[in-house]
Amino acid sequence: MNSAATFIDERNPTDWQSDQMQKRIRKRYAAERRFKALGLGAIILSASFLAFLLVVMVGNGLRGFTQTELPVAIDFPAMTGGASASQFEGTNAEANLRTLGVQDIVNTSIEIQYGELGGELFSAGGWQAVSAAILDNPDIIETETTLYLPVESEIDVAYKGSGSASAEQKITELKDQFSTGFNWNFLSNSDATDPMQVGIWGALKGSLITMFITLMIAFPIGVLSALYLEEYAPKNRFTDLIEVSINNLAAVPSIIFGLLGLAVFLNLFGLPRSAALVGGLTLALMTMPVIVISGRNAVKAVPPSIREAAFGIGASQMQVVFHHVLPLALPGILTGTIIGMARALGETAPLLMIGMRAFIATPPSGIVEPATVLPVQIFLWSDEVNRGFVEKTSAAIIVLLLFLLTMNALAIYLRNRFETRW
Repeated sequence: MNSAATFIDERNPTDWQSDQMQKRIRKRYAAERRFKALGLGAIILSASFLAFLLVVMVGNGLRGFTQTELPVAIDFPAMTGGASASQFEGTNAEANLRTLGVQDIVNTSIEIQYGELGGELFSAGGWQAVSAAILDNPDIIETETTLYLPVESEIDVAYKGSGSASAEQKITELKDQFSTGFNWNFLSNSDATDPMQVGIWGALKGSLITMFITLMIAFPIGVLSALYLEEYAPKNRFTDLIEVSINNLAAVPSIIFGLLGLAVFLNLFGLPRSAALVGGLTLALMTMPVIVISGRNAVKAVPPSIREAAFGIGASQMQVVFHHVLPLALPGILTGTIIGMARALGETAPLLMIGMRAFIATPPSGIVEPATVLPVQIFLWSDEVNRGFVEKTSAAIIVLLLFLLTMNALAIYLRNRFETRW
């Protein structure tokens, strides 16, 4: 008893007012301030890089949505010999237009107005805008009218501020006649050799079809696999091996899935090359492990009391899983699906392996027709020599980002809706 009292008496309490302790406290606070400053600096640096990327992409991409135009006066009655507007109405309108020789009419009108070198000013596909104008308003075929046609790519780039010396000279000579209009061709056309005629619709439609196939295959199979492994499968070495294999598949480089799709879907099953069906199947193989892993984690996070309460009122195993566990786990499953689909949307390597880098001049109308997707189209345009494709590449990136944001917004809405229900 005396020894214990002596120990208590001899024990010195911490003197928080001593110089040594105050120095340690100041050092501790300084370290904390440095850590906060480093964290804030990291956030600012990351935000700066992101802002720089967006500014560059948007700055270059917005120019891809516009085109430089020059006016062309066309005397349709004189050029066509008095064609009637009624010829270009109804079911035979396009057939009659093909026999009219619109391209020759436009080239002749350009030569009359701008001289022999006038053809070098305009895009080779500018006459298609005239054809579209006639179909939209057949009455102009009976009048003399002025239409604005897109200029040649080098002149378009120069007018926007980054062209060659020869193009700059042409712009100086006709400076007052140029105008800028919205490039509707970029939203409605497919790939082309002329950057003034290229469009994103073919690749966008291919991405929509491919992503739909990917979702329809990967989501149900991935969710059912997660439910089986977590709720039904026995815990043994075989299921452990399956779990390890799924985790490894989620980390496999995407090009390996492209080689798998090439070997299985194209060489073994003989499916059509560069079809959206093959692309969707290949991306589904890549996306499925992510959905399975996130699905298992979401199912595992459901409280055991939910299962016990359901069993307590006489529910079967299937009723417990599909009426109680799955609805509660669905928000987490959708989060994993968002991550997997976002990764699939931006993939290029596996689709290059199955031939989706083909030149697709018309949008696909089915799942077995040749198609391409937005990332591959961006890759192909970025490799072009013509400088006119630079701004089209940036514009396509903007479309891809908007597509990705739309997908994520829809998935987040569905996730929040299910969270509200429960």
